Amino acid sequence: MKQIKLFFFLSFLGTALVFSKASAVDKVTFKASDGLEVIADLYMVHDKSAPFILLFHQASWSRGEYIEIAPKLNAMGYNCMAVDQRSGGSVNGIPNLTKQNAVRAMKETQYLDAYADLQASLFYVKSNLSTGKLILWGSSYSAALVLKLAGERQEDIDAVVSFSPGEYFARDKSKTFIQKAVTGIDRAAVFITSMKNEKNAWWAIYEGIPSDNKQYYLPETTGDHGAKALWKKSPDSMGYWKALKDFLTSV
Repeated sequence: MKQIKLFFFLSFLGTALVFSKASAVDKVTFKASDGLEVIADLYMVHDKSAPFILLFHQASWSRGEYIEIAPKLNAMGYNCMAVDQRSGGSVNGIPNLTKQNAVRAMKETQYLDAYADLQASLFYVKSNLSTGKLILWGSSYSAALVLKLAGERQEDIDAVVSFSPGEYFARDKSKTFIQKAVTGIDRAAVFITSMKNEKNAWWAIYEGIPSDNKQYYLPETTGDHGAKALWKKSPDSMGYWKALKDFLTSV
């Protein structure tokens, strides 16, 4: 009887440890090129050789966009890091700490200012956290910025996942700013998705990507803007997840 009780205790303990590891989130900090301290949540439950996904949030939000998504990606075999960019706010009760740092340091916090945070995130992960495949993932304005970063640093990444990209920087740059940037993506795999009625916002960008390994997905329903399309409460979230998984298996 004691042996049986010990067996069940050890089984319970093992399950608890696995659950604890799968749920663990570590806060990490690193500096952008201008010295700003960037804050991120690290969901690292596999070793460094596992594929790694860098997660960037949409406008007015924070790394909290991924509290439901990142654990599911962990379960699929990926390590993840959800980054607070300096252009953002709060979501799901999680404040944007990088934005707070930027305000205190009196730094600009427009969309394009956040590009330095994406660059720093990529360098930090490559230097410290990953030896495996690396995937950039963006939502709304950051979905456009990850495409720009991929066009410039293709040698450092293997794929890009872009939720609702567009020419969000036309006022400061040009109406084809991102369309021109993606011409450098001729090797990395690319996945673009959005709400059904947003296709016109990114179709020219998609057509401008020279990579042979590119895919897009439009939902059967209205869908949702940005990566929140994957949230359980969003319309057709199962459809988005299926399309995403099909793409990731091709990378």
